[in-house]
Amino acid sequence: MLLSLAMWLQSLDPSLGFLRVFQYLTFRAVMAAMTAVLIGLILGPIVIRKLTELKIGQPIREYGVQEHLAKRGTPTMGGALILLAIGLSTFLWFDWSNRFVWVVMIVTLGFGAIGWVDDWRKVVLKDPEGMRSREKYFWQSLIGLISAFFLAFAVSGNSNEQVMELFFDWVASGFTNDLPPAADLIVPFFKSVSYPLGVWGFIALTYVVIVGSSNAVNLTDGLDGLAIMPVVMVGAALGIFAYVTGNAVFSRYLLLPYIPGAGELLVFCAAMSGAGLAFLWFNAYPAQVFMGDVGALALGGALGTIAVIVRQEVVLAVMGGIFVLEALSVMVQVSYFKYTKKKYGEGRRILLMAPLHHHFEKSGWKETQVVVRFWIITMLLCLVGLSTLKLR
Repeated sequence: MLLSLAMWLQSLDPSLGFLRVFQYLTFRAVMAAMTAVLIGLILGPIVIRKLTELKIGQPIREYGVQEHLAKRGTPTMGGALILLAIGLSTFLWFDWSNRFVWVVMIVTLGFGAIGWVDDWRKVVLKDPEGMRSREKYFWQSLIGLISAFFLAFAVSGNSNEQVMELFFDWVASGFTNDLPPAADLIVPFFKSVSYPLGVWGFIALTYVVIVGSSNAVNLTDGLDGLAIMPVVMVGAALGIFAYVTGNAVFSRYLLLPYIPGAGELLVFCAAMSGAGLAFLWFNAYPAQVFMGDVGALALGGALGTIAVIVRQEVVLAVMGGIFVLEALSVMVQVSYFKYTKKKYGEGRRILLMAPLHHHFEKSGWKETQVVVRFWIITMLLCLVGLSTLKLR
């Protein structure tokens, strides 16, 4: 919005040349981050107080880690504060004509709405199951598939008109036309290794990345500050990839696909990082507020969507290795429990408790140790991911 306003004012009065600074992507990204931080810090106490008044407190499982029972009643659904800060900041500073930011915003708010309903049923309506798994998965799948279908052509076209041309050409060909090389699956650390996916392959991969990332971040959000800081770090790293991918010179030099318009995602990534840092101010141990599904599902979906647009799905799995391990720990634990119960009549466990962070707590690690060590691992993994920009 501010970009359009600055350009309009400059067209009316050429002497306002200093407004050209709004056309610089890096300037708007920095301002988006600062705006999101200020919104989060200012509105944080208000949101926490309102959640407390509404008695929207986090329920704690009796069979979980006993030390967590003291957290019962801590306000949850604080992810709404993150989404508010991201939304306001992004709308102020991004180019409204950019299709990629709109897609990411829609996915973020869509998954946030799913999380909101789930949290509301659990906390306010006192339904221990919240949104049923099938219902939640249906809405996640619907948003994921629609986004995947659009992105299959959006990342391949240089303009909105070309996106429509690619779609109509694909339909006219009997759904057999391949996508341009920009939509190929990139293998990091290799100069020219990529795999053509085709439209259906692209849709399938994108669906898995978006829905998988959303649920993985949600599973990670179990300790004070555990999920939000990795989201900030991975989001910031993806912002760098977005800036490079959207720049014709940098992308050509670093042997990455050039995707016009992808650079504008740097504004969203900056806003997400700023909002995350502001939320961490209140979510750090001992937490004054929890993110809830409304924040975790939304942020995970945003990371997955951005990674697809900048063609870094594999790198996302590397940088978000903590999210991947948390999700795998639940899948392995549940599968092994069901298998042993069917075979031996008694369910057995590989981990002391899933997700993975609870296993380490049960092993004797303090909560702050688990959180900080997971942060350190994520920082190292992000550096590995960023190294793929040059190491090819």
